[in-house]
Amino acid sequence: MKIKKLKYIGVIMAAVVTMAGCGNTTSTEAPVVNESTDTDNIDNANANETTDSETVDNAKENSDESTEKSERAYAAPKEKVDSVTPQDDLDLTQDVFVKKIDGISDDFICGMDASSVQVLENSGVRYYDFEGKECDVFKTLSEAGVNYIRLRVWNDPYNEEGYGYGGGNNDIETALALGKRATEYGMKVCIDFHYSDFWADPKRQLVPKAWEGMSVNEKSVALHDYTLECLNMLLENGVDVGMVQIGNEINYGMSGESLQANVTKLLSEGSKAVREAASSFDKDIKIVVHYTNIEDNEQVKNRVTNLGLAGVDYDYIGLSYYPFWDGDFENMQSVVKMIRDEFGKEVFLAETSYCYTAVDGDGSGNSVSGTDDIVDGYPATVQGQANMLRDTMAAASDAGALGIFYWEGVWLPVGAATDDNSSIWETYGSGWASSYAGKYDPDDAGLYYGGCSWENQALFSFDGHPLPSLNTFKYVKTGHDAELRIDAVPDVYLSFTTGEEVKLPETVSVIYNDTSKNKDVAVNWDIEAASKIDNSVAGKYEICGTVDDGSALTCYIEVNLPNAVLNPSFEEDDTSMWEVRAEGSDITDYQDKADDAHTGTKALHFWAGDGKSEFKLFQKIDGLSAGTYSLQCFAQGGDMTDDSELILYALVNGKTYSESFMVTNWAEWKNPVIDDIEIADGDSVEIGVHYKVNKGSWGTVDDFVLEKK
Repeated sequence: MKIKKLKYIGVIMAAVVTMAGCGNTTSTEAPVVNESTDTDNIDNANANETTDSETVDNAKENSDESTEKSERAYAAPKEKVDSVTPQDDLDLTQDVFVKKIDGISDDFICGMDASSVQVLENSGVRYYDFEGKECDVFKTLSEAGVNYIRLRVWNDPYNEEGYGYGGGNNDIETALALGKRATEYGMKVCIDFHYSDFWADPKRQLVPKAWEGMSVNEKSVALHDYTLECLNMLLENGVDVGMVQIGNEINYGMSGESLQANVTKLLSEGSKAVREAASSFDKDIKIVVHYTNIEDNEQVKNRVTNLGLAGVDYDYIGLSYYPFWDGDFENMQSVVKMIRDEFGKEVFLAETSYCYTAVDGDGSGNSVSGTDDIVDGYPATVQGQANMLRDTMAAASDAGALGIFYWEGVWLPVGAATDDNSSIWETYGSGWASSYAGKYDPDDAGLYYGGCSWENQALFSFDGHPLPSLNTFKYVKTGHDAELRIDAVPDVYLSFTTGEEVKLPETVSVIYNDTSKNKDVAVNWDIEAASKIDNSVAGKYEICGTVDDGSALTCYIEVNLPNAVLNPSFEEDDTSMWEVRAEGSDITDYQDKADDAHTGTKALHFWAGDGKSEFKLFQKIDGLSAGTYSLQCFAQGGDMTDDSELILYALVNGKTYSESFMVTNWAEWKNPVIDDIEIADGDSVEIGVHYKVNKGSWGTVDDFVLEKK
């Protein structure tokens, strides 16, 4: 899972509250858990695979050590959160329209990752049912049609003083407590072993502390024994385990290993342990290998091919699919069908989600804002969330997938956005990471620890009441009607060049709760505000409008000076006016991916996967009139080290104008600007960027503008 990181300051650790049905609560003490970091590409790693038998024998001696846990620090659970961010525009009585999914199987997985529940309850969060009564969240989920619960497991998410890393403090004891509650309400459980002490994802697959320094053979024995011990604990206590993930989003490695042979060795030992546990308890437990980045079809195909070549024993492929990050439904379906048809393996979507609001519930920032990063046609509303969930399920079902898991639809704020919630996140582990994870994960959690980044994608309101969209899980089987109404009127964005007549549209597109009824309707603009637009100079304007039912929208207008750069945002297929000059191999490509573009869908993308790299992207421009010009662009990216150098430049008759800048993180757009570029009649101008970057760095550059001042 990709988490947006923002920094906060910290304090202490946790306990747990369990719910008994609706209206009753009991509290018991329990442990707390947290996250991890980076690995190199599987295909380019330098990891050493040891094979001597003596090492394997020694591993048995070390395996007992490998499952030892840090001491735990506890704090008494909070009785209730102190305050929540108001959601005045949220109407929980307004039902959602859900179109029936024809042909969906009776046993289609309607899953929910609910790993954060325990630490949230410790932090004072309370969950309610649709009648407004306090209730065990697992009961509410089950009654809404959820039939499977996914729980992540970290080996030892605590520091040496026993303070939890956060993100749910999801050790095996936490999984046991939550798994028993899920089982009580008739839901199966998918155990998601990260084989790390904290978050494992494509960028970080940190080795558990207890396994540091082990050879891959020793580590494989430790992983086998740890997996078996955990599953035995769950099964002995009656948890209805139906699936086990051996690793989480392992595209580029697992448990500190990135060499393909080492990763498949670990997978085989994890698989072996699952089969042994299942046999001991006479259970049919399916083994899952989990990948992400499915917009890259070939990479996924190569990974699954490698599993077969290595003889890894598994049943299902799980895929992360976030529609705002991972491409359209058609691409997702093509990957699902490819795996089923070419490899004969069943597939499900292990993670998906969508936002219902653009409001930040806890002041810590969200991974998806719900504004300019949503999918066209799916507004950040409860109905928009329901439509996206339904359509994702329909697309998955149509492609032959077994089902979907909604990621952390229960992760709620532990205080209002105006409050300082850092002590709660630190004490109970209810933020995405605590400062205590800093030593284990210095490059990520150590820099950006803080609160929840997912509450606007939950299926519960900030104060714990289920959203009508939660019922989508059961409504897809039968369909569900609601009174036809306008759900959203998207804002309008227009740009003009100075001197061009500014015209406001007479109609706008509206989105209904039943999207088959979407249409254009007349709009009334604020004529007085529109009359003040001056198209003779550059400027920005916001004009308010309404449609007949009173729904409001805004037209954002930019009047720009003429841009001398051709194809400035790479949206046109012809990129011949641009040139890339690389030192060594070219690490760039023109990428069509809206999430990585500043505007539109395209940008110049780079990834220095094999080592340090240097390249220039430039365009030569002739025929400019004399005058003073400014140059700018937009760039984003990350994993840069101090020796990387990024420069925006303009070269005019041998004179270089330049501006250094640095990218810091995904979607944190930097906007370097060079003013006062003097150009005479007949001058030839070269504009562009010059990148010198370290291994593992990545990013995109977009939207060049060269304009006369």
